[in-house]
Amino acid sequence: KLYCTDPEHEDFGTFIQDVFLGTIPYMTDNGTFIINGAERVVVSQLHRSPGVFFGQGVHANGTVLYSARIIPFKGSWIEFATDINNVMYAYIDRKKKLPVTTMLRAIGFESDKDILQIFDLCEEIKVNKKNLKSALGRKLAGNVMKSWNEDFVDEDTGEVVSIERNEVVVERETEITEENVDTILESGVSSILLHKDESVANKFSIIFNTLAKDPSHSEIEAVNYIYRQLRNADAADDASAREVFQNLFFSDKRYDLGEVGRYRINRKLGLDTDMDVRVLTKDDIIAIIKYLINLVNSNATVDDIDHLSNRRVRTVGEQLANQFSIGLARMSRTIRERMNVRDNEVFQPTDLINAKTISSVINSFFGTNPLSQFMDQTNPLAEVTHKRRLSALGPGGLSRERAGFEVRDVHYTHYGRLCPIESPEGPNIGLISSLCLYAKINDLGFIVTPYRKVTDSKVDLNNDHVVYMTAEEEEDLPVGQGNAPLNPDGTFIRDNVKCRQDADYPVVEPSQVALMDVAPQQIASVSAGLIPFLEHDDGHRALMGCNMMRQAVPLLHNDAPIVGTGLEKQVCEDSRTMVTAEGDGVIDYVDATTIRILYDRTEDEEFVSFEPALKEYRISKFRRTNQNMVVDLRPICNKGQRVKKGDILTEGYATENGELALGRNLLVAYMPWKGYNYEDAVVISERMVREDVLTSVHVDEYSLEVRETKRGVEEFTSDIPNVSEEATKDLDENGIIRIGARVEPGDIMIGKISPKGESDPSPEEKLLRAIFGDKAGDVKDSSLKANPSLSGVVIDKRLFARALKTRESKRHDKATLARLDEEQEAKINDLRSLLVDKL
Repeated sequence: KLYCTDPEHEDFGTFIQDVFLGTIPYMTDNGTFIINGAERVVVSQLHRSPGVFFGQGVHANGTVLYSARIIPFKGSWIEFATDINNVMYAYIDRKKKLPVTTMLRAIGFESDKDILQIFDLCEEIKVNKKNLKSALGRKLAGNVMKSWNEDFVDEDTGEVVSIERNEVVVERETEITEENVDTILESGVSSILLHKDESVANKFSIIFNTLAKDPSHSEIEAVNYIYRQLRNADAADDASAREVFQNLFFSDKRYDLGEVGRYRINRKLGLDTDMDVRVLTKDDIIAIIKYLINLVNSNATVDDIDHLSNRRVRTVGEQLANQFSIGLARMSRTIRERMNVRDNEVFQPTDLINAKTISSVINSFFGTNPLSQFMDQTNPLAEVTHKRRLSALGPGGLSRERAGFEVRDVHYTHYGRLCPIESPEGPNIGLISSLCLYAKINDLGFIVTPYRKVTDSKVDLNNDHVVYMTAEEEEDLPVGQGNAPLNPDGTFIRDNVKCRQDADYPVVEPSQVALMDVAPQQIASVSAGLIPFLEHDDGHRALMGCNMMRQAVPLLHNDAPIVGTGLEKQVCEDSRTMVTAEGDGVIDYVDATTIRILYDRTEDEEFVSFEPALKEYRISKFRRTNQNMVVDLRPICNKGQRVKKGDILTEGYATENGELALGRNLLVAYMPWKGYNYEDAVVISERMVREDVLTSVHVDEYSLEVRETKRGVEEFTSDIPNVSEEATKDLDENGIIRIGARVEPGDIMIGKISPKGESDPSPEEKLLRAIFGDKAGDVKDSSLKANPSLSGVVIDKRLFARALKTRESKRHDKATLARLDEEQEAKINDLRSLLVDKL
């Protein structure tokens, strides 16, 4: 919608148009995106949560320095820090430094009295001889300032301008004595500020030290000082200086803590600010300064940056939303520029909006962002693990060069949230992790894990009452192990229960236990959960086992493991590669490529459903994955068989009977054998090779292009010079090998001839030219041949031609679009009539 806001042009008509903003890739049912024909996964990012963080560092002279950093979702960073002189400074965007009292003046606490009263540090007394006599020996908490107005004539305008002047008569921290009583009386001030209590003054000495360093004495001076620090120049006027400061932290457009940032600040500082307030407030700044003073006085603790309450997950949706907002910001900028350049024209919305802006941002995200990755499709486990991966790398995250040991290490809050075992070997170790089996990500992006409640020594065994808790909510609570022996009524059998409480493992009485793990495998990821007797493995070997299972290639015939952990069926189901029953029903028809199921429906379900009860599923045959593996599924159900919801109806692609099957169950002997298996060598039976026990099938794609060269146009053909008919017998008229043909090393797969440049002919060429004329020498053979290791069968072929926008092709495209529109309209009409019939 484009409307006019100028009151002088009230006759301006409002234009309303539908504007195409570009295309956005659609997520498939498997949680992947298909970009340029390949399946990609957007990995979730584990990054530092917005909010406030309190930390400490040690100066070269041994002084402990404390800091508080506010990290917003969008906007400037601000940090409050102490220095070796016990003065507190505020740093804006890590560069501009100013005393914290200057900032307090700028947000409305104008005088020393206002600042000191925040911390209840001063007592105000009226200035008269009696009061000053009674205050002898006490120290001043604030400067005694003499104020007056000075008039001067502005040379440009000739106006008389009045300016307020200040002069410090007696400085703060001065003791009131007989000598300076008269000075105070003569200054004309109405009241002075005195210290309340010496012990309180010592505790808050940092505020008095900071006031001493503060160059400003009023709100206007403070705002102008901050403007000078930010812009390295004086403000044009007080209003513009105030506006710049307000926009920094108090403007919705420029600053956003986000819902997470507001939640974290409220939790940390004990505030009850409304969740809709996404900017900083006065209360936030005061509470942070008070917490920092408590840290200096050892009355509070600093934050652990690796604690999972301080790290959150940025999922696919959020990452895409961020890219979309970047695209919209660019679009708004270009719209403004276009309106400014063509000032007096009448616009349509389509004149201003460029549809490519958003599309280009989204496409570059999927194409170049390190978190948008080529999906690992070696086997179903590799797929599931890739989608459940969390990375600390990427834009806005860490870099592997800068990441130290602490951030890579296993933290006690990872329990039940991030797997302590599964992580890559190499430079990314600890930076890339996997979600645990039962972990979820809540609305705010924090990882939660399930627990059973324990009340009065009794465990609530009802699965509906399981609670999901963040690392922060679980803090300080004793959590019982998932395999603690229980009576049928949920009470503990033993008098002492081994628990986990933060980083400690106390043994407590059953009455002290607050929560209990839902299962012992809760701490492991999917890969680690597939390893039987994991508790007896060495950590390093288990890590290698997790990573190697993902590299298992699907064989011609896979065996489900003899000893499993019970997760095999779940992995197979959750990979979404197999065909599974959506409800209870009967198999109506089954063959190698199709399964049809007639689902059971009640009258009510039939009434509300718009789909027929008979549903058809296509079975993947010889589908190529990103890793060149083959997805070739076989049905494992029969016609007339009853199925239940969730039943797996196919096998293949590293599965057997609906269970994950990554290899074969072989008989292995641990024995020396004539020195052939010295160290890491293995002797295998000839039968393994002869009977294709460990044989796998791979699908490779080969392509060849024809181009227009300087010497002429290349051509696909089966008529290749100097090649026998036997070698080209499987090629079609386009020179492409037929589907089903067997390919051996050296065979021609695509026949292609290229024009040859003029050069000295060889004796053979001279003979050919003499016999056949000049034609044989014009072209050379540039066919695609099978490499020496290639042996297999052709399963598909495609021939692509560049679309030429001729009149005929445009007419054909128009007819196709019209047909598709008609089909869509017919479908909608069918649904509408069905709805009317049901109503």
